[in-house]
Amino acid sequence: MKKGNILIVEDDDRIAEVLKNYFEAANFKVLVLDDGDTVISNVQTSPPDLILLDIRLPDKDGMTICREIRSFSNVPIIMVTAMVEEIDRLLGLELGADDYICKPFIPREVVARAKAVLRRTHPEHEENKLVVGSLIMDERRHKVTVGGYDIYLTPIEYQLLRIMMSASDRVFTRNDFISKIQGYNYDGYDRTIDNHIKNLRKKINDHIAGHEMIHTVFGVGYKISPPQID
Repeated sequence: MKKGNILIVEDDDRIAEVLKNYFEAANFKVLVLDDGDTVISNVQTSPPDLILLDIRLPDKDGMTICREIRSFSNVPIIMVTAMVEEIDRLLGLELGADDYICKPFIPREVVARAKAVLRRTHPEHEENKLVVGSLIMDERRHKVTVGGYDIYLTPIEYQLLRIMMSASDRVFTRNDFISKIQGYNYDGYDRTIDNHIKNLRKKINDHIAGHEMIHTVFGVGYKISPPQID
């Protein structure tokens, strides 16, 4: 049974073929386009469930394409870049993209990130669970377990964890957290976010001592990723 339609926009034939093979192995239907000029018409006539969009393309760059798509569609978009200087712009995702991936990447991670974005944007089509290593968030039951043990979170801790688990290995700034969580008192938010992350980290680490999952990226923010176990 197909999980959805993925549009890969990538002009490097080797990379496109590898991604296509991995997504098809994960039971997705895949279309590959190698130039920017044909993307808009294709999205309009045959809307995909998710777009993996390279920034550097011939004829029309990915940032321009993303802006144009956002003028008529909310289809999830993951931007792909090999340019370090573009990361700051993508961190804020001001283009309207849902996530970003840096080259070089591990194809399995790209598929996992795509699944996470689809779960977040189309929860009705997926089992409402977010999984990072032994950490599982069951959104339907509002339950979080790590290593099989229940952990009890405050509402703000739950929201912070959900944001990070929805795109594991992506770095979220404090402003990212604030913009995604509504109805919370953000006075002195820098310290508030830091304190909540500290408490959240402790609750997780109580059950996986010595194997960090929530990582601080100094000067930027926080990310979550599976623990590296020797």
